[in-house]
Amino acid sequence: MQNESVMNCYLEALLEANKTTNLTRISSVKEAKVLHLEDSLVALDEINAAPGGLYADLGSGGGFPGVPLALATGRQTLLVDSVQKKMNIVGEILEGLNLSDQIYTYAGRIEDLARERPREFSVLTARALSKLSVLMELASPLLKKGGMLVCYKANIQPDEWEHALEMQDTFALQLKSDRTLLLSDGKTQRRIVAFEKKGSPRVKLPRKVGMAQKKPL
Repeated sequence: MQNESVMNCYLEALLEANKTTNLTRISSVKEAKVLHLEDSLVALDEINAAPGGLYADLGSGGGFPGVPLALATGRQTLLVDSVQKKMNIVGEILEGLNLSDQIYTYAGRIEDLARERPREFSVLTARALSKLSVLMELASPLLKKGGMLVCYKANIQPDEWEHALEMQDTFALQLKSDRTLLLSDGKTQRRIVAFEKKGSPRVKLPRKVGMAQKKPL
């Protein structure tokens, strides 16, 4: 499978760059194939269920799950991270693999992207980035109607879950699916939670940069 070969090339280039710049805590290729490639692709069904159109990976870091999902789906993809250095390196790797026409980077805050490109995205992912309600707030102004937010989580505390459900109407994001699975290492549990954009949020979004985390609604 050609995509698998390209994913492996990307992973190897990233791990090489990781020797001099901190892009991922994982240094072993074997471990990275499970915790980066396999983990990235567990939400492929949710991504494919979203409407056609632009995809963005929020808090992308070293490009996961964004790059594997972009390659698996063929979607035009934007990798979003506030750390310029990470995005520069990821961009260079993508350029070297001739992927930069399909997958490109945005070094900046999610709130600023929402002001620049409101309601442009069909699907968003966020892996281990923040609490669900914070992700919902950040994602809502970026998503077009019918678009999907797909969250990769490990452990969701009951209060985090309850608050997310309470905020559905506020952010115009309705729970679409929720499933839990185990990766092939037999120990890493992943929970995939997807929300669908319904209408307009009840609050003006985006708020000022950092407010979603510092003063959650």
